[in-house]
Amino acid sequence: MTLCCFPPKALPKTRQPTCRPRPGYARIVFAIISFYFMPCCPLTASSFYLLSGLLDAFDGHAARALNQGTRFGAMLDMLTDRCSTMCLLVNLALLYPRATLLFQLSMSLDVASHWLHLHSSVARGSESHKMIDLSGNPVLRIYYTSRPALFILCAGNELFYCLLYLFNFSEGPLVGSVGLFRMGLWITAPIALLKSVISVIHLITAARNMAALDAADRAKKK
Repeated sequence: MTLCCFPPKALPKTRQPTCRPRPGYARIVFAIISFYFMPCCPLTASSFYLLSGLLDAFDGHAARALNQGTRFGAMLDMLTDRCSTMCLLVNLALLYPRATLLFQLSMSLDVASHWLHLHSSVARGSESHKMIDLSGNPVLRIYYTSRPALFILCAGNELFYCLLYLFNFSEGPLVGSVGLFRMGLWITAPIALLKSVISVIHLITAARNMAALDAADRAKKK
């Protein structure tokens, strides 16, 4: 007697996870290259620094388009921003020693405000530091809900520090009788100042949120 052997049923194919390259990783590499060239090659360093910052905006759009937004990605994005700005400010402190205190205060304010704001957002249950209570501070509401405003403030702030770095080496090409880098500093300085004011608001708002959470926890224990 012969046995009839039927071919086994094909198992359903499962989608294998794919790993797509993300611009966020490239901007980290560009930032490190920028740090390497900062002591000696201002044009190369500034080009890689600005390219790294430009990829930040592109990375957010790519993550949403590819449905690859993650908590890790959001955290990595914020850390890259903070570390990049901080490393540039360290170089500025070396180039402008008389302004070292201002650069130290700027670094401290930037890191402290974002860290406390992120921590308070997580404690309140937000998935991202950019998801805020719309009934809160009106300045932060505009800052986080208006993409043009967010881009102008962040880009203007980074461009100000980058131009200040370049200005130490040259005034840049002449535009009339004024150097391009000097003119750029005049334009971006108010933006950088406004960004610092928003960081102060960040810090105060986040501190109040944490205090409110502590008060709510104490009320529950009574």
